[in-house]
Amino acid sequence: MRIAILGTAHPLRGGLAAFNERLAYQLQEQGHEVVIYSFSLQYPSFLFPGKTQFTDEPAPKGLTIKTVVNSVNPLNWLRVGAQMNKERYDLVVVKYWLPFMGPAFGTILRRAKKNKHTKVLCVVDNIIPHEKRPGDQQFTNYFIKAVDAFVTMSKDVLKDVKTFTDKPAYFTPHPVYDSYNEVVSKQEACAKIGLPDDKKYLLFFGFIREYKGLDLLLEAMADARIRQAGIELIAAGEYYNKEVEANNNSIIEKHQLQKTVHLRTDFIPNSEVRYYFSAADLVVQPYKHATQSGITQIAFHFEKPMVVTNVGGLAEVVPDGKVGFVAEPNPKSIADAILKFYEPNSIPGLHQHILNEKKKYMWDTFTDVMMKAVFGR
Repeated sequence: MRIAILGTAHPLRGGLAAFNERLAYQLQEQGHEVVIYSFSLQYPSFLFPGKTQFTDEPAPKGLTIKTVVNSVNPLNWLRVGAQMNKERYDLVVVKYWLPFMGPAFGTILRRAKKNKHTKVLCVVDNIIPHEKRPGDQQFTNYFIKAVDAFVTMSKDVLKDVKTFTDKPAYFTPHPVYDSYNEVVSKQEACAKIGLPDDKKYLLFFGFIREYKGLDLLLEAMADARIRQAGIELIAAGEYYNKEVEANNNSIIEKHQLQKTVHLRTDFIPNSEVRYYFSAADLVVQPYKHATQSGITQIAFHFEKPMVVTNVGGLAEVVPDGKVGFVAEPNPKSIADAILKFYEPNSIPGLHQHILNEKKKYMWDTFTDVMMKAVFGR
């Protein structure tokens, strides 16, 4: 088929771009012709909380990326939609993560479908946003009317989708992010990121936002048992909110965690991701609320055990006592789970369990569900 992906891609950075690019590779491997329609302007700078929206890394090889979508220009939406309409794609795949994108995506897709041939599939990260704003429901309703079918990556999001529409909607887990090169030794990884290699390291990874609960993990790091066990934390990712950063810094100062919490709060380029995961014994996701997380699937790629909180769809993909532990979203429960992990033989057959779970999250399984959702096959 001729397939267009509408959404973030190089030179924009982050998990959305990584997902769309990896999906494009998978569809091409299956024999489809794929083009990505990415943003010339994704967010106005005053709406973007990070330091930059762009990566310095080279463009992915073998992908066709059109940098054409302006998220705030209605005339642009009509032009892009008309172009897609003329191309008569068999399928347009669009990722939905924020109602702000509803007007642009909804308008483009309506125009693209005027040929009465193109079908639209939405891969839903969130249909109800983590941080609510006026107009969210109206923007999302406008977008949904342009979509033929939906795929969600958590059961909670599937339930949310069904409160908006009765169009076909299927759940399939987030596939493994397997585009970050291979694991390296702890010694090499620690040398690369400037840490001694004889310590027990936890890893918190990804954009740092309030709902991701780094503050809960910092409070857990202040637990006397964690201190006595000699456990340290690497927090790697860019802050998206200065108030969250100030609050976390105050927790570090209050509990004098400066020697055991290692902050790497710049954006981590794809080429360096493996060093952070390779340095860690355990990946911790102390989220206060969530849908699903791409961080889980990076951890599976590097075959790292996890502690996750019992929110959203996290516990669906991290079976308690097999590939890690599920904690409640409070500092004591998170500390208990971390300490349990470090007990001798706390999870018999841990690595084999991780390998078994990893097999469930293959990209061909994901694309099979996509095609079933939109074409019934």
